[in-house]
Amino acid sequence: MAAVVRRADVEVGTELPPQTSRVTRADLVRYAGASGDFNVIHWNERVATEVGLPGVIAHGMLTAGLAARAVTAWAGDPGALVEYSVRFSRPVVVPDDGVGAEVVVAGRVAALLDDGRVRVDLTVTSGGEKVLSLARAVVQL
Repeated sequence: MAAVVRRADVEVGTELPPQTSRVTRADLVRYAGASGDFNVIHWNERVATEVGLPGVIAHGMLTAGLAARAVTAWAGDPGALVEYSVRFSRPVVVPDDGVGAEVVVAGRVAALLDDGRVRVDLTVTSGGEKVLSLARAVVQL
């Protein structure tokens, strides 16, 4: 676990270290089993493209979870994440090539709040495209 970030060491503009995660089709199978979300668009290329998607896509909540993990890794304590919200702006397309897709999470402290809390604004991309918008976390430091 990373060292716990202290409020005294943080100011508006403090950047979180970028975190890159790789998502493969095998990860989608594992996530489906854990979440119970077996929607066909997360494993069947033919169905995904028939419904207008560019291919098999990662579960939205998996993508949101990867972004949350970047915040908790920075904070050094999963319990420090007290509020979290995202909007899904574009799917993460996961090719069937054994390599998968990269999800890159970057963030910066956007506001210092009361009681030692900070608001972190996140930028989450895959393939150079923003996949989450209005991604924000409130962290208790």
